[in-house]
Amino acid sequence: MSSTSVSLSLAGLSFVLTVIWGPPLIRILRHFKVGKQIRLEGPERHFSKLGTPTMGGIMIILPVLLVTLMLNAASVIGIKYSGRSVLLPLGVMVAFAILGAVDDWEGLRGRRRGKGMRARTKFLIQWIIALVAGFGLWYFLDVPGIYLPGVQVEIKSGWWYVLVAAFVIVYSSNSINLTDGLDGLAGLISATAFAAYGAIALLQGQIYLARFCFVLIGALFGFLWFNVHPALLFMGDTGSLSLGATLGTVALMTGQWPLLPVIAIMPFSITMSVILQIGYFKLTGGRRLFKMAPLQHHFELSGWSETQVVQRFWLISLLAALVGVALVFV
Repeated sequence: MSSTSVSLSLAGLSFVLTVIWGPPLIRILRHFKVGKQIRLEGPERHFSKLGTPTMGGIMIILPVLLVTLMLNAASVIGIKYSGRSVLLPLGVMVAFAILGAVDDWEGLRGRRRGKGMRARTKFLIQWIIALVAGFGLWYFLDVPGIYLPGVQVEIKSGWWYVLVAAFVIVYSSNSINLTDGLDGLAGLISATAFAAYGAIALLQGQIYLARFCFVLIGALFGFLWFNVHPALLFMGDTGSLSLGATLGTVALMTGQWPLLPVIAIMPFSITMSVILQIGYFKLTGGRRLFKMAPLQHHFELSGWSETQVVQRFWLISLLAALVGVALVFV
């Protein structure tokens, strides 16, 4: 089978596994009353989501973990469908998922109910994990430095690569986290971005990385089966933090990480909307640039329905991802 065929087949397998175990997971989450908390200052229509099971990122992570480890284990008997290089992004995904799960649980049942972990604590742990990942990328996997549109050669980087890599991972993790909040939004945008980087990895000959991306896409589609409006569960920080960090790691492994703000344009725009809102609020003594940040809630308060916001943001993301892949050939 060709590399593309294998990648698509793995996406199908991951999708089926996710859909099969989705209903039991939802029943478990409901049994333990792992329900969504709603921000009081948010759009009123969101109050109907109160109590919907969260921490649904587990639904994505476990099938990806199972399929990836099975593929690596198959190499023992001579079947080479995956390589050890994907163990690093897999490790990043699991580490950030654990962090996100602790944050979700703290917000549901911990001392800081309704708030989750302290932002400084969570940010510090993100940086520690990201620095370890950056060190692994540079010193063990020897990933490409930087590829820029219009520059046909790799731009080498020095020791500072570890810091840049850590920044990319932390930024990407938080950008997807901010993108979450509407039914299907973070899942659709993440799947589109992983498809773009999976295609780039295939074009670069990084077959194992491409297969890992498509396994993730299949799991995301399986999750979206239950997450599209009206959602039966939400991914929570368990899913959004881990997906973002994994996306940043994959982008770094291709060397095309400067294209991340293009390929993942909506997470970038949403993150900038939060930064601009906070900065404008402080500079003007309490005035707001947007009706509400993150950006998706601004458009909701402007009269767009939830499905309109999701569909339009996803269409922009799809076009931007195509542009991003095209820029690889410039």
